[in-house]
Amino acid sequence: MMNNFDLNSYLSSKRKQINKALGSIFADDSSKIVKAMKYSLMAGGKRIRSVLCMAAAEAVGGQNKDIIRAACALEMIHTYSLIHDDLPAMDNDKLRRGIPTCHIAFDEATAILAGDALLTLSFEFLSSTGSSQGNRSLEWIHVMHIIAKAAGYKGMIEGQMQDMAAEGNRLRLEDLEKMHALKTGALIEASVIAGAILGKGSDVQIQNLKTYSRNIGLAFQVTDDILNVEGDPNIMGKDAGSDQLRAKSTYPGILGLESSREFAKKLVKDALKALENFDNKANPLRAIAHYIIERKK
Repeated sequence: MMNNFDLNSYLSSKRKQINKALGSIFADDSSKIVKAMKYSLMAGGKRIRSVLCMAAAEAVGGQNKDIIRAACALEMIHTYSLIHDDLPAMDNDKLRRGIPTCHIAFDEATAILAGDALLTLSFEFLSSTGSSQGNRSLEWIHVMHIIAKAAGYKGMIEGQMQDMAAEGNRLRLEDLEKMHALKTGALIEASVIAGAILGKGSDVQIQNLKTYSRNIGLAFQVTDDILNVEGDPNIMGKDAGSDQLRAKSTYPGILGLESSREFAKKLVKDALKALENFDNKANPLRAIAHYIIERKK
């Protein structure tokens, strides 16, 4: 069903679209806060969440040209979370995407404000798009609700709180899965579902895509944990071994490396099964599922 789908070309094309759209947002503003926002937002990155949003819309046959704006908003939220995660009060990381983290390149206060600004800008972006959609405005309100919940205290923020609280404690496997379903999986799921809603997917399609996204979200985190053990810092753009230094519970720490790899493969298999009733328009989603566990960064 994949028909030799060229994922590299697809990702390159989508990233160019996303980067062009993101780059145009701050074209006429050179204030310090904007420089800090741009520094982190335009530092590269995989753009997985924004690409997933666009790919999900395509998978259900969607043609909504404004989906790129939802994809950009998701990238702003993801970048804000990275800026804040890297702060001394949290993970205290010095490198992100191969360059100094925002608080190192600027200062801690500026980094906090840059994260805050990106988060609020994402919803300014979504609401301004939705308000111009006429009879489709309710769909955009639904999407904003899904994204806000995923990014909020019942989603990504709760996951980060659990992650910090767990340092030095050995979690049970089921607790580790719950934590990462919030910290990493929630925004990935929201990205896929937002694209499906804006692409006018059916209820059945959206439910299947929810299953797909939950599996790849967890597979993404399992792979991150594996890379933190054995990844090449020069490829990843950040230090390896930080999870062990902070005594974090990880999949390799609980299951071992080989069993973690097998678990990630099973998650991808389950994700692909959820796409069985989709046609070739879902090939990007199928290829991304494989990419998530094969990536080196």
